[in-house]
Amino acid sequence: MKQDNELKLIPAYEQYMEYMIQLLIRLPRTEKFSIGTEFKQVMYSTLEDIMFITKLESHKRLGYLNRIDAKLNTQRIMLRVMKKYAWIDITKFNIAMGKIYEIGKILGGLIKYYAKNN
Repeated sequence: MKQDNELKLIPAYEQYMEYMIQLLIRLPRTEKFSIGTEFKQVMYSTLEDIMFITKLESHKRLGYLNRIDAKLNTQRIMLRVMKKYAWIDITKFNIAMGKIYEIGKILGGLIKYYAKNN
Protein backbone atom coordinates (compact mmCIF):
# COMPACT_ATOMS: atom_id res chain seq x y z
CA MET A 1 0.00 0.00 0.00
CA LYS A 2 2.66 2.54 1.01
CA GLN A 3 4.76 2.07 -2.14
CA ASP A 4 1.64 2.31 -4.29
CA ASN A 5 0.58 5.58 -2.59
CA GLU A 6 4.09 7.00 -2.87
CA LEU A 7 4.01 6.29 -6.59
CA LYS A 8 0.53 7.84 -6.94
CA LEU A 9 1.59 10.99 -5.09
CA ILE A 10 4.16 12.11 -7.68
CA PRO A 11 1.92 12.14 -10.80
CA ALA A 12 -1.03 13.54 -8.82
CA TYR A 13 1.08 16.45 -7.62
CA GLU A 14 2.57 16.93 -11.08
CA GLN A 15 -0.93 17.26 -12.61
CA TYR A 16 -1.89 19.71 -9.88
CA MET A 17 1.25 21.79 -10.55
CA GLU A 18 0.54 21.92 -14.28
CA TYR A 19 -2.98 23.15 -13.60
CA MET A 20 -1.84 25.73 -11.05
CA ILE A 21 0.90 27.14 -13.26
CA GLN A 22 -1.68 27.76 -15.99
CA LEU A 23 -3.95 29.38 -13.41
CA LEU A 24 -1.17 31.55 -11.97
CA ILE A 25 -0.17 32.80 -15.42
CA ARG A 26 -3.66 34.29 -15.75
CA LEU A 27 -3.63 36.18 -12.46
CA PRO A 28 -3.80 39.97 -12.63
CA ARG A 29 -0.35 41.40 -13.32
CA THR A 30 0.19 42.85 -9.84
CA GLU A 31 -0.80 39.60 -8.15
CA LYS A 32 1.07 37.35 -10.56
CA PHE A 33 4.36 38.71 -9.26
CA SER A 34 3.44 38.65 -5.57
CA ILE A 35 1.12 35.83 -4.48
CA GLY A 36 1.81 33.99 -7.75
CA THR A 37 5.54 33.90 -7.09
CA GLU A 38 5.06 32.85 -3.47
CA PHE A 39 2.61 30.13 -4.52
CA LYS A 40 5.09 28.75 -7.08
CA GLN A 41 7.89 28.71 -4.50
CA VAL A 42 5.74 26.69 -2.09
CA MET A 43 4.71 24.32 -4.90
CA TYR A 44 8.30 23.68 -6.00
CA SER A 45 9.44 23.19 -2.41
CA THR A 46 6.60 20.71 -1.87
CA LEU A 47 7.62 18.83 -5.03
CA GLU A 48 11.21 18.61 -3.77
CA ASP A 49 9.97 17.12 -0.48
CA ILE A 50 7.75 14.63 -2.34
CA MET A 51 10.69 13.51 -4.46
CA PHE A 52 12.90 13.29 -1.39
CA ILE A 53 10.64 10.98 0.67
CA THR A 54 11.29 8.06 -1.67
CA LYS A 55 15.02 8.44 -0.95
CA LEU A 56 14.68 8.42 2.85
CA GLU A 57 14.77 5.52 5.25
CA SER A 58 11.29 4.50 6.42
CA HIS A 59 11.63 5.89 9.94
CA LYS A 60 12.51 9.37 8.62
CA ARG A 61 9.61 9.72 6.16
CA LEU A 62 6.91 10.77 8.61
CA GLY A 63 8.55 14.15 9.27
CA TYR A 64 8.75 14.95 5.57
CA LEU A 65 5.17 13.80 5.02
CA ASN A 66 4.05 16.21 7.73
CA ARG A 67 6.07 19.01 6.08
CA ILE A 68 4.35 18.26 2.77
CA ASP A 69 0.97 18.33 4.52
CA ALA A 70 1.75 21.73 6.05
CA LYS A 71 2.78 23.10 2.65
CA LEU A 72 -0.45 21.80 1.11
CA ASN A 73 -2.37 23.64 3.82
CA THR A 74 -0.44 26.81 2.92
CA GLN A 75 -1.45 26.36 -0.71
CA ARG A 76 -5.10 25.90 0.33
CA ILE A 77 -4.99 29.18 2.24
CA MET A 78 -3.41 31.02 -0.71
CA LEU A 79 -6.12 29.63 -3.00
CA ARG A 80 -8.81 30.89 -0.61
CA VAL A 81 -7.22 34.35 -0.65
CA MET A 82 -7.17 34.31 -4.46
CA LYS A 83 -10.85 33.38 -4.52
CA LYS A 84 -11.79 35.94 -1.86
CA TYR A 85 -10.32 38.80 -3.87
CA ALA A 86 -11.74 37.38 -7.14
CA TRP A 87 -8.33 36.81 -8.71
CA ILE A 88 -9.60 33.36 -9.68
CA ASP A 89 -13.18 32.31 -10.32
CA ILE A 90 -15.09 29.74 -8.28
CA THR A 91 -14.80 27.03 -10.95
CA LYS A 92 -11.00 27.21 -11.06
CA PHE A 93 -10.93 27.38 -7.28
CA ASN A 94 -13.04 24.22 -7.00
CA ILE A 95 -10.91 22.34 -9.53
CA ALA A 96 -7.68 23.30 -7.72
CA MET A 97 -9.14 22.40 -4.31
CA GLY A 98 -10.34 19.08 -5.71
CA LYS A 99 -6.83 18.27 -6.90
CA ILE A 100 -5.40 19.22 -3.49
CA TYR A 101 -8.06 17.03 -1.86
CA GLU A 102 -6.92 14.02 -3.92
CA ILE A 103 -3.29 14.67 -2.99
CA GLY A 104 -4.32 15.09 0.64
CA LYS A 105 -6.06 11.70 0.64
CA ILE A 106 -2.94 9.98 -0.69
CA LEU A 107 -0.76 11.89 1.77
CA GLY A 108 -3.09 11.09 4.67
CA GLY A 109 -2.84 7.39 3.89
CA LEU A 110 0.94 7.58 3.88
CA ILE A 111 1.01 9.54 7.15
CA LYS A 112 -1.25 6.98 8.83
CA TYR A 113 0.85 4.11 7.51
CA TYR A 114 4.17 5.56 8.71
CA ALA A 115 2.73 6.74 12.03
CA LYS A 116 1.42 3.23 12.71
CA ASN A 117 4.51 1.34 11.55
CA ASN A 118 7.32 3.44 13.03
